[in-house]
Amino acid sequence: MKQLIILCLSLIVFSCKGNAQKETKQTYKITKTDAEWKAQLSDMEYYVLRKAGTERPFSSPLNKNYKKGTYVCAACETPLFKSEHKFDSGTGWPSFDREIKGNVAFGKDNDLGYSRDEEHCATCGGHLGHVFNDGPKNTTGKRHCINGVALKFIPE
Repeated sequence: MKQLIILCLSLIVFSCKGNAQKETKQTYKITKTDAEWKAQLSDMEYYVLRKAGTERPFSSPLNKNYKKGTYVCAACETPLFKSEHKFDSGTGWPSFDREIKGNVAFGKDNDLGYSRDEEHCATCGGHLGHVFNDGPKNTTGKRHCINGVALKFIPE
């Protein structure tokens, strides 16, 4: 019985440390040192964009912004979302039903104990938020739930 327990524990430990669990470091067009990002970004922008943090819900003025224009990455100004694809999800974060193709990269986030689809700026790698399958059914069905501090709004 003791050997069976040791075997089971060994399998669990080694299966969690396999190559499939290791993250690969992706290279982005715009790369900076940690010190350069800290100097460029506000404390909250750095926390969200570089440390995959989350701002408090309903704290971003962009959540209720309904002007026409483009939402760009706060770190590198890559166009990420268009205002015509923004909708009020009621979650407290700016939400969009689609991204500007090619400008948003996707990955997996397991920090909460379950898998979520994470979104990054495809140019600088800045963390934006997550995408869920509970968006408007009459369009894409997607809800890109984005931290407002990760965005800048450029009006038309």
